Amino acid sequence: MPDVPSPQPYDALLLLSFGGPEGPDDVIPFLENVTRGRGIPRERLEEVGEHYFLFGGVSPINAQNSALLDALRKDFAETGVDLPVYWGNRNWAPYLTDALREITQAGHRRVLALVTSAYASYSGCRQYRENLAESLAVLSAEGLEPPRVDKLRHYYNAPGFVREMVAGVEAALERLPEDVRDGAHLAFTTHSIPTVAADTSGPPEAHGDGGAYVAQHLDAAGLIADIVRVLTGVERPWRLVYQSRSGAPHIPWLEPDICDHLEELHAAGAPAVVMVPVGFVSDHMEVLYDLDTEAAAKAAELGLPAVRSATVGAAPRFVATLRKLVLERAAAERGEPVERPAMGRLGPSHDVCPAGCCPARTPRPAAAGAD
Repeated sequence: MPDVPSPQPYDALLLLSFGGPEGPDDVIPFLENVTRGRGIPRERLEEVGEHYFLFGGVSPINAQNSALLDALRKDFAETGVDLPVYWGNRNWAPYLTDALREITQAGHRRVLALVTSAYASYSGCRQYRENLAESLAVLSAEGLEPPRVDKLRHYYNAPGFVREMVAGVEAALERLPEDVRDGAHLAFTTHSIPTVAADTSGPPEAHGDGGAYVAQHLDAAGLIADIVRVLTGVERPWRLVYQSRSGAPHIPWLEPDICDHLEELHAAGAPAVVMVPVGFVSDHMEVLYDLDTEAAAKAAELGLPAVRSATVGAAPRFVATLRKLVLERAAAERGEPVERPAMGRLGPSHDVCPAGCCPARTPRPAAAGAD
């Protein structure tokens, strides 16, 4: 085997994700974990819980993270990267604190966290950093000496992520009837968040008018649409739209909603649509319910041919890109010159979140960043 770049100074990789229930009895306790401190009434939790009960009370996210974990371990073994991979969740087992305790007790001292969110936002970045700080504080209170934890840079424009999304769109187009395929619109969809959270996403210089969250999604969507145009020889209209709003009606969130957009497309005479879940790494509950169930039903009601393209999941090309990002960060930490592959207009994201990046309404300690 040729020489393999070293992952040092890192001696462990932590797959850090959201978590999800694994049976009907888990659903309400899981939702209570997700909404703790937000004053969400139980009636609302039970309403949201019905989405999970449609699928037996099981979110697919844990199985998908398990597949990604296995794929990372397999890829590392095959490429000679000597780096153990652990897994911890924010809201359900295996919990982050337990994973970090296992890492600490195994003697690891430098950990790199891979978050299953590709974009900048409070919930997709800063909140995970707060979770890390909280868990590390718990370990310190237990008398353990926790490791230093860094966080991998955003990867929404990493080559393997973009190319897998493109492949998903190509495959989805092939599932449309041939007579509407060339006229199909692309609806790039991501999680809606409050506009104030979007406006303050990313570093301070990116704040305002959707912040880094919207800018990064627009960059990724435009890039994917351009590549699909080149590969298919057809230029298709596209738009970034949103899904999964969960806030109070009086608080502004990013719009338009995917179902509203489908109505607009139908009214405008669009012959078909491909829903592209560009904001999601895997087919978790919000993809299965909000797109495959709710949006698909809306499209059927309208008589609008609609298909949904695949997320990147644990596709080998995406996993290989994650390995390259790990080795890139390791080399940078060793002070070596590195190439930082990134597609699109915005270039590679920062390695270390700067002060004021994706701030919370109430400041809390956060790890793996400048503040």
